[in-house]
Amino acid sequence: MKTSKLTTILIGNLLILSLCVLASLAFGAKYIGFNEVIDTLIHSRKATLNELIVHERIPRTVFGIFAGAALGVSGALMQAITRNPIADPSILGVNTGASLFVVSGIAFFNINAAHQYIWFALIGAAVTSLFVFTIGSLGSGGATPIKLALAGAATSAALSSIVSAVILPRTEVMNAFRFWQVGSISGATWEGIRAVLPFLLAGMILGVLSSPALDALALGDDIATGLGVRTGLVRFLGAFSGVLLCGAATALAGPIGFVGLMVPHTMRIICGPNLRLVIPMSAVGGAILLTLSDVFGRLIGSPSELEAGIVTAFLGAPILIIIAMRAKVRAL
Repeated sequence: MKTSKLTTILIGNLLILSLCVLASLAFGAKYIGFNEVIDTLIHSRKATLNELIVHERIPRTVFGIFAGAALGVSGALMQAITRNPIADPSILGVNTGASLFVVSGIAFFNINAAHQYIWFALIGAAVTSLFVFTIGSLGSGGATPIKLALAGAATSAALSSIVSAVILPRTEVMNAFRFWQVGSISGATWEGIRAVLPFLLAGMILGVLSSPALDALALGDDIATGLGVRTGLVRFLGAFSGVLLCGAATALAGPIGFVGLMVPHTMRIICGPNLRLVIPMSAVGGAILLTLSDVFGRLIGSPSELEAGIVTAFLGAPILIIIAMRAKVRAL
């Protein structure tokens, strides 16, 4: 694809993201006009009720951008590593594993701070990733796309049952995290953002640095090895980056699904298979999707709101069916 066309697409996506940010700051239980939102941001005033509301919505919007970008890039990395067009953190069970560890930490270790959630979520995401890859690698043919998808789906279903078993007998845990489980960015705070930001930045940087070697893996392990790529190390670094991004986002937002499936797949159609393009475009696209889903949730559920995780699931389920029908779960 020509550089000029890619630049146009990137600029267009950034403009769409800017509109999503304005919509996120404007819509809610109380609508605030775009002009007033822009004026409040420029002058940083907190004198009126509307200005205070805008400032209260800023952490939610900022975290929606970070979490959406993290999930988009995580999905792109997992699809590249597994060579599976329907791989993403939710389908491979990584989100559910992070959720199980967080819920278990709350129920059994009384954790209640963002920095504690992060460590439990990261450990859960890492353990689940390793388990799914191990199960998917058993038997002849190694870790094929279909085996990884089946292993992830089965693991996710099993872990979801365990999460329910942990929560149901404990009313206080259920009350605190019934909305977190379906995925929401409504509870984002500056403290939480500061806690997850180092992990998100580390995951993004590592993912970008790994992208040239991951592109070589798409040619096959033998060719990649001939080009000097250490395939095992590259897969580990790519998976580690994906776990960092997914675990950190899940720690605060809960298990938001389908962002990591829809966005990288769409960007690959637009930009081609080159990960050096797909990863940054997936970051922007993921931020757009999650922020827009959050806005739609507020509009649909008004005067209350519908969690962003529910909206992304409504959007993602039919897209998953279309991808499965057209791609026939073939390797990338």
